[in-house]
Amino acid sequence: MVTIKDVARLAGVSIATVSRTLSKPDSVAEATREKVMTAVAKSGYVTNALASNFRRRQTNNVVVLVPDISNPFYAAVIQGIESRAMEAGYRILLGDTLHSREREKAYAQLVRQRQADGLICLGREIPVDRELNRKSADDSLPVVMACEYSGPLKVPSVVINNVQAAQDMVQHLLSLGHKRIGFINGPEDSPLCVGRLQGYCDALRVAGIEVKPALIEAGDFSLASGYEAARRLFKQRSKPTALFCACDEMAIGAMHAARDLGMDIPGDLAIAGFDDIDAAAYSYPPLTTVRQPRSEIGQTAMALMLEALGEKPPMPRLVILPHELVVRASTATQ
Repeated sequence: MVTIKDVARLAGVSIATVSRTLSKPDSVAEATREKVMTAVAKSGYVTNALASNFRRRQTNNVVVLVPDISNPFYAAVIQGIESRAMEAGYRILLGDTLHSREREKAYAQLVRQRQADGLICLGREIPVDRELNRKSADDSLPVVMACEYSGPLKVPSVVINNVQAAQDMVQHLLSLGHKRIGFINGPEDSPLCVGRLQGYCDALRVAGIEVKPALIEAGDFSLASGYEAARRLFKQRSKPTALFCACDEMAIGAMHAARDLGMDIPGDLAIAGFDDIDAAAYSYPPLTTVRQPRSEIGQTAMALMLEALGEKPPMPRLVILPHELVVRASTATQ
């Protein structure tokens, strides 16, 4: 039977190096890692990871809670998480919560029952605040937020500055001569939507323009909600000349609503979104939007999780990543 000692001899490294390579591959130099893994393959050595993890009460699984897996925004975030997780020897378990508190609780149970080591939450709900931290003997079970941020919970988080990003987009529309700018926001109880609404209002006030509630509608981040919210805005006697949407899907829905009414984009109406999902560049016309570094958000979220699991040196509890204004053909001078 091949032992770890045989692998070490074949690779020309110490037993400790082989052990570290197999348990924490990202902590070993790439050249050394390749030598060890080549020796493992040649020798046919098989690790008993299950037994090792059981002794350490570690599963190497991390649950990722997604509010709506059909929303294309999350795809690149999840890829970023998975990429970083694989590098560190972890697997991710996806939980599509569908905004359901009961589904969130069910996935949170995986951590309580030691079937997973931690939770990365991509939505605004944090089941661990009630379901884990307050009911578990260990009140420090690893939880990370990505995309959303709730200061009072003191949960390690990675976000962009939603207030500044929204302000930048409205300032772009103002620079084109638009003064009657409508806003389609997402759910009102979402921290990121609160921030984007604040940025919209701040930009108008700085420009000396009154914030008019009649120009603000709410959707749920879906194409259909963007379509319906835009239709409501278009029924007004004094229609907006520009429309800023809190996500690209709602912006694309609003584009369809405008075209159904015979409006030209951007001639009659400028439209801007938020996120820069893949479809934004291929909408007609291509959508002006705020680009979020989605893959980097995912990678950073997993890095924060590794810190929480004791695998990496400490990182700041709140990581704010840069956003970028992407100007395309859907916005033009008024």
